[in-house]
Amino acid sequence: MSMALDHLVVGAASLDEGVAWCERVLGVAPQPGGKHALMGTHNRLLLISGPNHPRCYLEVIAIDPDAPPPGRPRWFDLDQPALRQRLGDGPGLIHWVARVPNLDAALACWRSEGVDAGAAVKASRGNLTWRIALREDGRRLRREALPVLIEWGEAHPTDNLPDQGVQLLGFDARDGLKARLRTLRGEVELEAIG
Repeated sequence: MSMALDHLVVGAASLDEGVAWCERVLGVAPQPGGKHALMGTHNRLLLISGPNHPRCYLEVIAIDPDAPPPGRPRWFDLDQPALRQRLGDGPGLIHWVARVPNLDAALACWRSEGVDAGAAVKASRGNLTWRIALREDGRRLRREALPVLIEWGEAHPTDNLPDQGVQLLGFDARDGLKARLRTLRGEVELEAIG
């Protein structure tokens, strides 16, 4: 099964806290993203593409306080009390998303190996359309060190994100999620929380 790192997910108790974290840790403010009506969340985005990880970005995500409850658990465990409590201590890297060319085939492959990554769900924001694997319980596949899978439509978020001088140098999900980034201030290592 072919897949590539698409984006890193930084969770925050509020989007303002996530933006402040990004400015403090990486030295830049993420760009406006948008709202996810399907999940009651909103985000900001930062291009982190590099030679080893093209078309890659960092997503700062939080529950949108102005959105109605989605009627289902939110993605990335954002409704789980333990993660919400942890995000109360400050934002941090919570998961990763991998891009696949055929989401249905990827999900079938994982099901054949006993992995429940959820079902393909259509989503959109502005000119972006995608299909994403969502579990009914909204849980991450942390124990398996597996990503959330996504299949993009014609456009990708990196198509319009400016280069702000942050680049993903390294990424490892085998022994706890870790990422190494080059910033204008020097190298930064992120390790998953919660």
